[in-house]
Amino acid sequence: MTSRPGAAPGRPSASALRAAAARERERQPPYWFASRLLLVLSGQRPVHTLLQHTRGPAYEELTSLASHAPLRPRGADRTSPEVLDARGSRPRDGVIEAFARIVTGDRQRAIAFRLELCADHRWRCSAVELDGQSTGRSRP
Repeated sequence: MTSRPGAAPGRPSASALRAAAARERERQPPYWFASRLLLVLSGQRPVHTLLQHTRGPAYEELTSLASHAPLRPRGADRTSPEVLDARGSRPRDGVIEAFARIVTGDRQRAIAFRLELCADHRWRCSAVELDGQSTGRSRP
């Protein structure tokens, strides 16, 4: 192993620590699901990629939202949207009420969703809203 100038022996580099923190964040259910929602709502992935990760009316809501690709970059700014933050609270065992802040161009958007732990020990979305608005099919 080669040591970096000025680095303390046996200590991970700042970039290694950032990479480890990113991997840990991506393992968290709210961030993981928000990242997949972003891909669908920006038109980068088809809505059916979330079929196994949603329940009942939430899939219908997602289909309705995705048909408009509301997070697709518009105008001259073609910057890919990204998840700035995703967090959740657990009002009871097996339920996460979550939100994500998304940046698309110079605008921030909000996604709220509810994740439920199913019998197969997988988290599934049971409700989703974008910017506090719903088409009425599901409500977090």
